[in-house]
Amino acid sequence: MNTVPNDPVMLLSFVNMKLRDFYPDPDEMCRSMGLERENLEQKLSSIGYEYDPETNQYV
Repeated sequence: MNTVPNDPVMLLSFVNMKLRDFYPDPDEMCRSMGLERENLEQKLSSIGYEYDPETNQYV
């Protein structure tokens, strides 16, 4: 079972690693991991990160 970090900086690293290694996009990752994309993106935007579909990562 994957434990999703609560800290936004750790979450950023975790999510980008999952996107790089396992998932084609955040929707698929969220479905597979049982996450709410809106909540995920709110946490990441709180530290200035948004999803970039061209690179499939939060930048």
